Amino acid sequence: MEIELYQVITLCVAAFAAGFVDAIVGGGGLIQTPAALIVLNLHPVSAVLATVKIPSFFGTSVAAGQYITRVSVRWKTMALLCVVAFCSAYAGSQLLLQVSNGFMKPVLLIVLLLVAVYTYSRKNFGQQVARNKPKHEHLYAFFISLVVGFYDGFIGPGTGSIFILLFIAVLGFDFLHASAYAKVVNLSTNLGSIVLFLVNGTIIWSVALPMAASNAFGSLLGARLALVRGNAFIRVFFLVVVVLTLLRFAYDVFLK
Repeated sequence: MEIELYQVITLCVAAFAAGFVDAIVGGGGLIQTPAALIVLNLHPVSAVLATVKIPSFFGTSVAAGQYITRVSVRWKTMALLCVVAFCSAYAGSQLLLQVSNGFMKPVLLIVLLLVAVYTYSRKNFGQQVARNKPKHEHLYAFFISLVVGFYDGFIGPGTGSIFILLFIAVLGFDFLHASAYAKVVNLSTNLGSIVLFLVNGTIIWSVALPMAASNAFGSLLGARLALVRGNAFIRVFFLVVVVLTLLRFAYDVFLK
């Protein structure tokens, strides 16, 4: 099925915006995935979802590179997060090929509402790193990557934001460090899904590659802005993206 030039341009614009937003607080899938499903509506949904994983991976790679060169990282914790998240996302994507994920959306609507209220009400949330490393950090890291990695493979939108919230609330990071970890771990979840889709899905490479370049450029600008502006800026951006994610799921649950 032939892809028109205007379709590629439209998706590249969406990919750029997605990369920019995702590099700061996650949630780029809210822009990129719906745009691809609309523009490529004559293609199988599995092929479209497989295709958008490619720009997500490239964009996240660029953002991760920007963060880890400027933010201190506990590499043992990071390695554990990445390995578990990769395997979990692969399993989630495998399940997605078998069943619908629609039944989860009402639950996620409530969860996201609580996240928004919690973050807004706690003005100091994520503004500084906790003084003491939490006990059982690796155990917490294992369960975070297991659950959220599976979520990313099975459902997807808002994964970066969820990682950031849990890294702050459970592991004691500030927004800047949480964003850095979220980018690298999200890279692993994207890779887990891509491996599965390469085997079972049909990636539309004529769309995926230009979208990947656009997403990467947006991610570069977004990550640099976040590093310059710091925690307070990221907190506001985080709230905006969580609310938009909330509205997206509300639409799916009540109006779609």
